[in-house]
Amino acid sequence: QVQLVESGGGLVQPGGSLRLSCAASGFTFSSYAMSWVRQAPGKGLEWVSDINSGGGSTYYADSLKGRFTISRDNAKNTLYLQMNSLKPEDTAVYYCAKPNTPGLYEYWGQGTQVTVSS
Repeated sequence: QVQLVESGGGLVQPGGSLRLSCAASGFTFSSYAMSWVRQAPGKGLEWVSDINSGGGSTYYADSLKGRFTISRDNAKNTLYLQMNSLKPEDTAVYYCAKPNTPGLYEYWGQGTQVTVSS
């Protein structure tokens, strides 16, 4: 069974950085594209980033490009999201997700809370 477990969230001041991790199990991680999505308080899910199965192609929401970097270590079945220059509007629960089709997520984890505040 598929399991995705996010970690690395927390409270950070504006301008700070966090690195999120997602430990994947229950499927052949290296064969699938993966995504990060987020949900801010009172808002719907927002796509953050995608990465292809091999890690060679990455995609970002325009507003996040240059600040966030998605990566993966297939040998460790782990997905990462490096977040730099964080802004209060980045405050959200961040989810690791296995997409079915673009914008449709077959599986996702419990999420990790990121709070950007002074």
